[in-house]
Amino acid sequence: MNYKMIVLDLDDTLLKNDGTISKRTKDKLVKAQKNGVKVVLASGRPNYAIEKIAAELELQKNGGYIISYNGARIIDCATNEELYSANITNEQIHELYDMSMQAGAYIQTYMGDYIIASESNEYTDIEKKITGMDIIVPSDFKEYVSGDVVKAIVLQKPERLKEIEEWWRPEINDRMYMTISKPFFLEFMNNEVDKSKSINRLSELLGISMSEVIAIGDSYNDLSMIKAAGLGVAMANAVDCVKKVANYITDDNEHDGVAKVIEKFVFQNGQKTVIA
Repeated sequence: MNYKMIVLDLDDTLLKNDGTISKRTKDKLVKAQKNGVKVVLASGRPNYAIEKIAAELELQKNGGYIISYNGARIIDCATNEELYSANITNEQIHELYDMSMQAGAYIQTYMGDYIIASESNEYTDIEKKITGMDIIVPSDFKEYVSGDVVKAIVLQKPERLKEIEEWWRPEINDRMYMTISKPFFLEFMNNEVDKSKSINRLSELLGISMSEVIAIGDSYNDLSMIKAAGLGVAMANAVDCVKKVANYITDDNEHDGVAKVIEKFVFQNGQKTVIA
């Protein structure tokens, strides 16, 4: 198969545990782009927290793309044009706030280049470290967040968050897209949003078939794109349900798993391997 697009999750996939990209992986991605392969960074992160990574990989120079907020935004790196956007409504973010307070969880959203948090907590501090964005804790969250937002994240310790996810699923139903990205992040987007839908939107714009797409990820919010891609790849450090649906399992994020996929399936024209 002649693959024309590589879609990459960031945390625990492209990025090593220290948040950097290995030289081997960077070199392979730059080489792939110079050979006409489109590189797309698809993450739950805000645009702000992806732009430096896109610049390091030379996406602006080579016509790459950013899919941010789990698919709620598509950005053309060459022009900085927003090709797609979808929000959750003000009523929905206020509803999620009320539900979070009842469940004893925290909630955060984004306004401009700031994280807006219901109260100070260790999990929003982690998001600040990941994204480099400053945190605002308003005295009245609902009054401060007075318009539509790109997404919301409910935060709690992993065991409790899984309970909340199961508890809320019948209530949320299909009104919003709900997914766990990190074990302590339960994310909510517009119901027309997930990574696979935005990859499909972008592929159609570029005239690329989904069968010509490689998608690589590790967590629950990567499930849809790994199932939809022509070659869905799970990292060795991926959660079990992602490994189960993947066509191929590569090495982990500390041992150049992404580079090894490019070497095997882009430059050596390897055949797709089905993992039982």
